[in-house]
Amino acid sequence: MLPPRNSLCLLLLLIFLNVSEGRVEIYHDGKWGTVCDDNWDMADARVLCRQLNFPGAKSIVTGKDYGQGAPGPIWLDDVNCKGTETHLFTCEFKGWGETDCTHKEDVGAICINVDINDSTQSLDHSIILSDFLGQIFDDGNGCDFLIVVQSPTGNKQEDGTPEISVKTICAHKMILSQIPFFNASVGITNITVNLSLTCQPHFTSFIRYIYTRKIDVTLSSALCLHQMASNFGLKQLMEDIGRLFSKILPEDSTFHNQVSFYKYAVETKDLVLEENCVQYMAWNYQNLTRSPAWSGLSVGLLRALLTRSDLVAPDEYFVLQSVERWISEKGDSVDLETQADLLGRIRFPLIPAEKLYVIESSSLLYSTHKTVYRDNMLKAFQFNVLLFSNLTKQKFGKENKDYQPRIYTAEPWSIVLDLSIRTSSSQTHSRPIDKRQTRSKSFSTPVHNSLIFKDTVKRWQANILINRDECSNHRVRCESFPVAKLTSQSYISQSEILFRNRVLLVCQGQYVCQIKDFKGNMASISANATQVLPYPCPDDQFIYQIVVTPEYV
Repeated sequence: MLPPRNSLCLLLLLIFLNVSEGRVEIYHDGKWGTVCDDNWDMADARVLCRQLNFPGAKSIVTGKDYGQGAPGPIWLDDVNCKGTETHLFTCEFKGWGETDCTHKEDVGAICINVDINDSTQSLDHSIILSDFLGQIFDDGNGCDFLIVVQSPTGNKQEDGTPEISVKTICAHKMILSQIPFFNASVGITNITVNLSLTCQPHFTSFIRYIYTRKIDVTLSSALCLHQMASNFGLKQLMEDIGRLFSKILPEDSTFHNQVSFYKYAVETKDLVLEENCVQYMAWNYQNLTRSPAWSGLSVGLLRALLTRSDLVAPDEYFVLQSVERWISEKGDSVDLETQADLLGRIRFPLIPAEKLYVIESSSLLYSTHKTVYRDNMLKAFQFNVLLFSNLTKQKFGKENKDYQPRIYTAEPWSIVLDLSIRTSSSQTHSRPIDKRQTRSKSFSTPVHNSLIFKDTVKRWQANILINRDECSNHRVRCESFPVAKLTSQSYISQSEILFRNRVLLVCQGQYVCQIKDFKGNMASISANATQVLPYPCPDDQFIYQIVVTPEYV
């Protein structure tokens, strides 16, 4: 039974079935909602874990690790606990439902879990009932619904008919009646299910999941279980398994697997897996354009990439050139209307001014789509020569992406901090390198990418802080390590300009596995065992790329 309206209950959602960790969700005013990670620290986590009858908190994690919360309110933001409170809602926070966060910032926690013999723990009846139902399935006592699983072996029998591998499972109508696929509540007592031979061994575990809501998933079984979850309408299981595919997305430098997973996600309507694939390709767009899979991208996938503001590229001119090349390689298989639509998704005002002048002479498609180019180049020239006060303010709304920058990594907008120390033979007997020098760098950017600000320079200081002493020396509070710090060393008053700066974690210098926004001048970097990266990186060998992104507001 759900808690009564206007009461408060906290629940850690456990995607991988660990009772002491998960995403934080709150039941308030008749609805479940999440908590934003702004200012979420160990003091907040300790209050949360004690309220859930754990002795304390081990660490904090972002909600991204357990997937975003279900669509709904974000109840708490800027939570500020002293650590001594008995309930999370007695801590300071903005107000119920007052937030500027998205569900990508949903927070989680890992609580300290001790053996039941060492302390008294509250009973979780859902877990006990789950194990009891699992025992009923395993014993098979009283089963009254027969599932016949048929799988072609690929061989033929003596009479020439296909050989079929048959497996039977006896289940209980009362349990299966919650799954419409089986029609177990309308009087039938058996059903035949057709599966591939490779997926047949995993079907028993899948049916057992319907009883227990628990299942062990490996990368080798993930695709089969995902297909079953999709076919049988188990959306939560499908989405949670879909997140496991992130572990193998970086393994294929040709991008064929990523594109195949995207197609599969679209076919199965798995929005989580679809987003996972598109996000990885957007973050690694430059590698994608150079891969064998580039020319085979579908119009839908390319369109999905071009709508994203988290697409990482050297600059917008690079994006334009890549799309022109894709269209040229496709030839007549892409009609002119679709070509114009794709070109219209290029953010021409963000193309560097010096490159706008060469488009007419160097573009592969200018003569075919003169109107598209001329209209968009006019907007771009206006953007570069007019002050913000002379531009139409409506152009800069969230619905108009033409003026929203992507993540541009070309100079001077980004710098790289490489924590690995490479000492050449000539340096062997010289003075040792101070490792702090590789984690600190000063650089300069224009205050905005419009041409009128070309000579108005803003200086920055970037640091990667790896322990509490360094945080203390920089007079900042750090709850996890490492953490990126980016501060402006020059004050230039431009109230109409906002900086949305980010730090990119580039695994072994090959692919982007994480992007974190700076909140103020700090960005917590998920690079340890308790904070799982969106895409894994062997041995946590990162290069940190700091990207400065100004935009009009």
